[in-house]
Amino acid sequence: MIISKQFIFDAAHFLPNVPDGHKCKNIHGHTYHLTVLIDGPLQENLGWVIDYGDLKKAIAPVIEQVDHQLLNNIPGLENPTSEMLVVWIWQQIKPVLPLLKRLELYETPTSGVIYEG
Repeated sequence: MIISKQFIFDAAHFLPNVPDGHKCKNIHGHTYHLTVLIDGPLQENLGWVIDYGDLKKAIAPVIEQVDHQLLNNIPGLENPTSEMLVVWIWQQIKPVLPLLKRLELYETPTSGVIYEG
């Protein structure tokens, strides 16, 4: 069974490796939407795969690191494209959520990335 929970955070970034004149070379911000998908067996005695509260607690330290921050200042995110950001988030979450199946990260309502490790 796959369950999901969505998280929202705001952060700024700039893309240092794009050509001069590209609009993303300048600092700008996004309201990111992160969906975390967990794949695991239904624990029939509890009636769930994982407690959503436990899922929220596992993700909270990662969200705290990026919310209202300049992503370029976070070690490992010096070039914080959506693709690099979702890989970084995966690396933070996977050790504490071994049932992690997939991350979906949207930087705008129409632009995002899906990562499955």
